[in-house]
Amino acid sequence: MTKPPKNRNALSSLAEDPHGRALGLDLPPGTLVDGPAGRSLLRSRARREPLLWVSDEPVGAGALAACRTRLALADSGSGHGSGSGSGLHAVLFHERRGLESWWTREELRPASMSDPDDHHVEPVLREFWAGVVPDPEEGEGPDGAGLIAPFGRDWPGLAERRVPQEDPEEAALALADELIRDGVLPAPRLALIPAGRGADVPTAMGWQGAVNHENDTALLTTVLRSWEERFGARVVALGFDEVHLSVAAPPPTTVTALPVAAEHFAFCPDNVWQGSGSVRAYADEAVTGVGHWAFWWD
Repeated sequence: MTKPPKNRNALSSLAEDPHGRALGLDLPPGTLVDGPAGRSLLRSRARREPLLWVSDEPVGAGALAACRTRLALADSGSGHGSGSGSGLHAVLFHERRGLESWWTREELRPASMSDPDDHHVEPVLREFWAGVVPDPEEGEGPDGAGLIAPFGRDWPGLAERRVPQEDPEEAALALADELIRDGVLPAPRLALIPAGRGADVPTAMGWQGAVNHENDTALLTTVLRSWEERFGARVVALGFDEVHLSVAAPPPTTVTALPVAAEHFAFCPDNVWQGSGSVRAYADEAVTGVGHWAFWWD
């Protein structure tokens, strides 16, 4: 089972201090959610450890930057490294029609996730790849080779690490504002989750948006951690079944993007199956020089 994050009770103080002043924050009105049942601690006053906090109303551009800056200052003042003072990480939650307030619909199952520390990225992606590439012996169609070209059924290996040319956190905050202004995230909520880093947020909150592909979100977190380290990726927003990442070091050419596109196909095959149609086309359209990686699972 997933190990509890450090200082996970930091959210509990919001029941008595709803603006988070003791945590160095200045939060808008919001609701604490204490687990799969989606009960509000601010309303019930139940003595349970909260799972997350979400703003009651949508926030605009700059809200995520203000919150993350305050968290970083609080952590710095505590003498700890980033993310280790409050133990909280701020992201945006994205709603769409029919899936409003999805975080209160008993969809979150943190206790069902394994521990990301128990997994390694290459075996995880290798197994994902084996599960999604077409198998001609099973009659999966003549276009299977074209779907994954220039790769074959064997796992092609991890893409090479790239050095960010900009600060990953600054890239994340700039993307968040861009997605809000462009209407990609038309009415996002600000959310706080007890997690030491953005990649751990989906597992810490028990997010199940990729359940039709993988029901242990810790495996997805393992990949997200690796992308943080290799490409300066950061989790910016989550929806019911989608994740938005900023990328400070995207591959600049098709040649360097192809191995990354293979990783994306293994991680989220719907991006290719229901999107670009092939790994090569996806590399050109969604990876090469692109600082926003978006994933959606049907």
